[in-house]
Amino acid sequence: MPLNINPSKIVCVGLNYVDHAKELNMELPKEPIIFLKPTSSIIYNDDKIIIPPQSNRVDYEVELAIVIGKKCKNIKKKDALNYIKGYTILNDITARDLQEKDGQWTRAKSFDTFCPIGPKIVKEGIDPNNLNIQLKVNGELKQKSNTHNMIFSIEEIVEFVSSIMALYPDDIISTGTPPNVGKLNKGDVVEAEIEGIGTLRNVVE
Repeated sequence: MPLNINPSKIVCVGLNYVDHAKELNMELPKEPIIFLKPTSSIIYNDDKIIIPPQSNRVDYEVELAIVIGKKCKNIKKKDALNYIKGYTILNDITARDLQEKDGQWTRAKSFDTFCPIGPKIVKEGIDPNNLNIQLKVNGELKQKSNTHNMIFSIEEIVEFVSSIMALYPDDIISTGTPPNVGKLNKGDVVEAEIEGIGTLRNVVE
């Protein structure tokens, strides 16, 4: 289905890939670590990512994103898929130097254009817990994994987030990034790809 959504919020999960945790030499989290991105950061396929003057290190992070289909609260794992409209690709652009400087994530994740999503929403014919996921910069492969490496499954994430806050139609939950995040430079073409969904392409400016 075409990507025409109006979410009330974007909830993101940090450190949700086993291979990413190993890369960082970090213990696996006992429960999802979540943060929010503002809806004002959303852009779409072929829109431009703008590097802000405040940052000298802006990184890419390819992620599978859940799009909620109907209002829900306190959903159990076994029912979670009934509340999902579909899945899309999200590139969780991050000002890494500001993240490290601030000691928390809000500023680093919240600049305008820091949430590319697209190119479409897919529900049928894919297993969200077993999809190849990768990212290329200027045609060079940078990130590559599979969603079966996620620490918390799609169902577990929806159960956890909905136990905290009500979820509304078009709300987005992004499920974390695999290893090898890295820096973007002006002029780069970044392509985030997920099996069965397509390619989200953006140019950095």
